[in-house]
Amino acid sequence: MLANFVDNVIAFDESPVLRAGQTTSKSSITLSDRQILYKKSLIKHLYFSKELSCADLSLLTDKSLPHTSKALYELVERGDVLESGYASSTGGRRPQMYSLKADIMYIISVAMDQYVTRIGIVDMHNQFIGGQQQFALDLSANPNALQDLGEYLVAFIRESGISKDKIAGIGIGMPGFVDVTKGVNYSFLDSGKASITEYLEMLTGVPVLIDNDSSLIALAELKLGAARNRQNAMVINIGWGIGLGMVLNGSLFRGESGFAGEFSHIPLFTNNKMCGCGKMGCLETETSLSVIAEKAVAGMQEGRTTMIKDLSLNNLEEAFIKIMNAAVKGDKYAVELLSQAAYHIGRGVAILIHIMNPGLIVLSGRGALAGRLWMAPIQQALNEHCIPRIAENIEITISPLGYEAERLGAAALVMEHFDEKKFLRKTQHH
Repeated sequence: MLANFVDNVIAFDESPVLRAGQTTSKSSITLSDRQILYKKSLIKHLYFSKELSCADLSLLTDKSLPHTSKALYELVERGDVLESGYASSTGGRRPQMYSLKADIMYIISVAMDQYVTRIGIVDMHNQFIGGQQQFALDLSANPNALQDLGEYLVAFIRESGISKDKIAGIGIGMPGFVDVTKGVNYSFLDSGKASITEYLEMLTGVPVLIDNDSSLIALAELKLGAARNRQNAMVINIGWGIGLGMVLNGSLFRGESGFAGEFSHIPLFTNNKMCGCGKMGCLETETSLSVIAEKAVAGMQEGRTTMIKDLSLNNLEEAFIKIMNAAVKGDKYAVELLSQAAYHIGRGVAILIHIMNPGLIVLSGRGALAGRLWMAPIQQALNEHCIPRIAENIEITISPLGYEAERLGAAALVMEHFDEKKFLRKTQHH
């Protein structure tokens, strides 16, 4: 099916879909289109801020107050936006506040790692509705992973009962070298001559955006979590690798080619351990959750005393959950395993601090479920390896979003681009 895709691509809803960042000629955007995109911009800002005044929206969109007021009035009349009361008094007339109605649209949010994919639905109040669907999808071992993902998405949308014109878009976080402009992943999900986004849009009839998982976790923290309103923050994604999303000057930093943040592959050890990238001694060879599981199994085979039972590398997800639960309950061996990994992550963070001088380090992703157990060893590494003057004011925190950060980031990705031409569809009145 994928091989014939390029020859059979069709435009869904009889409208063209543009990739994020793709431009069209100025004449192709009509006055009506510009008005629609401006309303989408208002919806985007209300989604992230939850509640804003007309003056707030005017400032955020850099449009005049009368222009903003007119568009906002039309959204209220249509029932998309609600008048949600008045702001707290600061002296003078209190401004009317506005918020989105939760069910005007929904986002299909997809969080992928190397082994497991999770799909859910997010409403306009940024809440998950219905159940999460989770399934095994080994991106390295399954050559048909993209086709399988497409089939899961089609079935999920059908079973949700939500009409496509009420789906704002599909946001997908995935590991690997992801080119967000071209819609391709150079590490996984080979899409041939087509792009991943084009292929999935053809199947689902819904706009699709993809991004690296660690970048989306950082986006979630920036828009909704611990890094909100922070100018410079490093978001560490503790998972099967050790990813990094960088917030610099209040924005997500991607680098020249879009691949910034490959924290997992800084050469930190002379351990002669081969990394998945093909190099030796990368950070993840001593710190990833899969390495922690491997060390746990080896230690148990050597007779280490622990409350952990029936640990197997055949199911890494289950193995890490057992280790984490044991550590949280105070199991000495499990705590030791996490502490060793945390200390080495701290060594890597020390390098980031000397180069980037961030104000905040956020520990996020799957591994953050172990909570405060990461903190002391990381702080110890910073004490040993950082110049005090540089590190003294840095805050280290556990993500409040936890394991849901990637799914929330995938939804945020859609809304971040919601006011772009890609989302102009004839059947979507928003």
